[in-house]
Amino acid sequence: MALALALVFVGATFARADEPVTGPVPPEPSGYRMEGYRSPTPATLAGATVLDTPGAEALWRGGTAVFVDVMPRPVRPPNLPAGTIWKDAPRRHLPGSVWLLNVGYGALPPEMEAFFRDSLVRLTGGDLKKPLAFYCRQACWMSWNAAKRAMALGYSAVHWYPDGTDGWEAAALPTEPAQPYALDAGR
Repeated sequence: MALALALVFVGATFARADEPVTGPVPPEPSGYRMEGYRSPTPATLAGATVLDTPGAEALWRGGTAVFVDVMPRPVRPPNLPAGTIWKDAPRRHLPGSVWLLNVGYGALPPEMEAFFRDSLVRLTGGDLKKPLAFYCRQACWMSWNAAKRAMALGYSAVHWYPDGTDGWEAAALPTEPAQPYALDAGR
């Protein structure tokens, strides 16, 4: 039920992919971003390493970090006529990444919070010093929130890649089809 509510929440709060994102760079807030997830993000995240595309590529090529894609999965728009076939667009992300759906909201239902925590434990083998790199798309607060949440869980080698797949693809770096991570299925 909580996952269904989170998915409905996704459709109501995440701007369409083709909408331009403009505006001034905001200051870093003290808490999580609770709305307007597709809007300009701060240049910093206290306690995390902020990556540009060359830095993300170097970390990725190093092979020691777990790259975590937190792009929410779109849901069927509620206003489609009955009988309309709808299929969400496929997601492509950095090769070897783990796609943790809907964990970047400012407030998570308890089940989603547990999914995030338990997934990170499994992905890092419980090593709080294992490098984690969070991303989404450019101007996406989901990755900022998820990286901040990972630090609150005690992870000390957290990286945030604010340009996400947009920056990665603009640099002509490889991508692969993404499949949502299922905790019960492992990686």
